[in-house]
Parts: sequence; C-alpha cells; structure tokens
Amino acid sequence: MGKLVVFTNVTLDGVMQAPGRPDEDTRGGFPYGGWGVGYNDEVMGGFLAENMARPGSLVLGRRTYEDLYGYWPGQTDNPFTEVLNRTRKYVASATLAEPLGWSNSTLLAGDAADAVAALKREPGEDLMVIGSGELVQALRRRDLVDEYVLLIHPLVLGTGRRLFPDGGGRATLRLTGSTATTTGVVIATYQVRRDA
Repeated sequence: MGKLVVFTNVTLDGVMQAPGRPDEDTRGGFPYGGWGVGYNDEVMGGFLAENMARPGSLVLGRRTYEDLYGYWPGQTDNPFTEVLNRTRKYVASATLAEPLGWSNSTLLAGDAADAVAALKREPGEDLMVIGSGELVQALRRRDLVDEYVLLIHPLVLGTGRRLFPDGGGRATLRLTGSTATTTGVVIATYQVRRDA
C-alpha cells in the first residue's frame, strides 16, 4: 500500500482557496483569487518537476479536476502536460458521469473516502491529492492522509477556505523535509504521526 499525500498551496493563515487566478474559486465571495501568482522560481519549479516525476496516481475533487482539465491538456509547450495526461487520475464527484474527458481518468464510485480507503488497500504506488479542499476534509475525517506537502506562501489573507478549518480534528505531524524558495515560499513536508 502506498501513502496518501496531500500536496497544496497555502497562505500563512492556512487559506488554500484559489491560488491560481481570480476566477478559480469565488465561493463565499472570496476576493483574493490568484494570490499564489508571482511566487514561482527555479527552486519551486525544480521541486514540482521532481514530484511530478514520482510514480503514483492523482486523487482529485470535482472542482480541481475540472480546473486542471480545462487548462493542462491544451498546453503543448509544457513538459507537465504529458505527465499529467499519462498519470492515472481518480476523481471524486457526485455530479460527473463516466466517461470522463481527460485521458486516464476514473470516477470514484460511492463515498469518496470509502473509495480512497479501498485504493489505499491495493498494492501499489502513492496517491497524491492536489488542491481539492473538500475532498481533503473528508479524507482527514477518516484518518486516510499520511503526508502533507505544503507550499506555504508568505501571505496572510484573513479569509477564505482553509486547509485546516475549525472543527476539523486534531493531528500530530512530524517535519520530514523543508526548503525555502527565493520568493519566500517554504516547501514543507509533514508526515502524520499516528503514534502520538
């Protein structure tokens, strides 16, 4: 069984909503979409490339799947496109139906946490959740997350959907790796400690 890894951008106050662009996720009247733009550098690019090259499958919520699918397949001059197209993608959604449009995409049947728990029981490689805040909350409630890779941006927004919202439950983590980018983003890897 592989690990379930949550990989996401967050602000110092834990907001993960809409780092990519203003219209990415405006739920709740969120006014700060695109807050992550301008923080990329060679350190982050190298880290992302290294992680994209790791074997494994993606687990995505519907919003994240649709957002990524709306962008990546059309990016013909980017090496990430081929990797994402070829990677197995499991999609949690109560509204989408198969067949899904993006190559190597499979709709998870039934309860998303149950389906991911079943995937974790199968022998194989790691599963990586990108973004997908609501899905992450469901997986956290079931204690299915093994590791967090957080790109922590030097920014406080004061509002927005957070990775660890109030009432989300307690977790003890162990830092297993960190690096800082030239733009002040701290890339931190935390392992969930189940022995604490």
